[in-house]
Amino acid sequence: MDARMLSGQEALNLSGFNMSDDPQMAQPPDEVEARLSSTGFAVLSVVLGFIMTFGFLNNLVVLLLFCKFKKLRTPVNMMLLNISVSDMLVCVFGTTLSFVSSIHGRWLLGSSGCSWYGFINSCFGIVSLISLVILSYDRYSTLTVYNKRGPNYRKPLLAVGGSWLYSLFWTVPPLLGWSSYGVEGAGTSCSVSWTVQTTQSHAYIICLFIFCLGLPVLVMIYCYSRLLWAVKQPQVGKIRKTTARKREFHILFMVLTTAACYLLCWMPYGVVAMMATFGPPDIISPVASVVPSLLAKSSTVINPLIYILMNKQFYRCFLILFHCENWSGKNGRTSMSSKTTVIQLNRRLSSNTVACAAHFSSDALKTNAEPAVKLTTPPEVVT
Repeated sequence: MDARMLSGQEALNLSGFNMSDDPQMAQPPDEVEARLSSTGFAVLSVVLGFIMTFGFLNNLVVLLLFCKFKKLRTPVNMMLLNISVSDMLVCVFGTTLSFVSSIHGRWLLGSSGCSWYGFINSCFGIVSLISLVILSYDRYSTLTVYNKRGPNYRKPLLAVGGSWLYSLFWTVPPLLGWSSYGVEGAGTSCSVSWTVQTTQSHAYIICLFIFCLGLPVLVMIYCYSRLLWAVKQPQVGKIRKTTARKREFHILFMVLTTAACYLLCWMPYGVVAMMATFGPPDIISPVASVVPSLLAKSSTVINPLIYILMNKQFYRCFLILFHCENWSGKNGRTSMSSKTTVIQLNRRLSSNTVACAAHFSSDALKTNAEPAVKLTTPPEVVT
């Protein structure tokens, strides 16, 4: 298909794979100014720099917590660790390339770099989504099926490996010729070539949306809806409201929040991609395509905050790691220590009162008994 017969967005996607690897030829010069102004690229660079920096640091803190504190290495947290690793890799190998390209106002790494960028972002994003699906099923099975067995790490490790294999299965085909990866948005990032109007490309995009977005979301909706239905049953025997279960519900709330935030970050991007694929040409403006992409990248910053702030174990270990336990003691343990002190003082006062009363009673008995003894004693005879 002749590139001149395509719209500007389509020609740009195709040019990302028909051009040479020379960075200067990575994007047609006439396409740069039509996409974003210099101010727009500056704002884009600032936002990407923020996401890159705090996404890396937040996930690094999560990894440090896992390495330092053994009690965090539970089976359910293995999936959280998997999400954190994938988010950190996105920040290191993906967001950095887009950040540098935004500073220069164009894609710098040619078609090979574009393929690499599109592959790793798609791969790591699918890993995070599949991990959330596995977590939703884990919460469903844990809270509805009573199991007295100890922690089993075999299944979580298999799930981690399965999430990576599943992601590779759907992200490698564009590298082998089934569809392709191309420049998108403002021309400083790459993804699947959404606007290539070929049957082969459309077939891949449909499969990608069904198996990497539609089915995973349906599984999560099913698991969480069944859980909510089971919790509302008054006579339910499947979910036991014991002290041990309260922690499981707290973890459920954290996982549900993580899944909701992930979907809120990625669903706008999915909608825009579907509109660009099956809608009329140029239906998505450059600015409209940049905003969902930034929102999707922001999930790498949000996920670690959810783990630390909503998980008591993570939060306590976080305070210990950064030597904040003294501050925590002043703010969180003062009431407990004051109550203990008051109880101890009350005990001391009551014991002292009892002792004083006993001492007073014994003195009174002695004073009352002495005259009686004197009265009964015969007087001494003075000679």
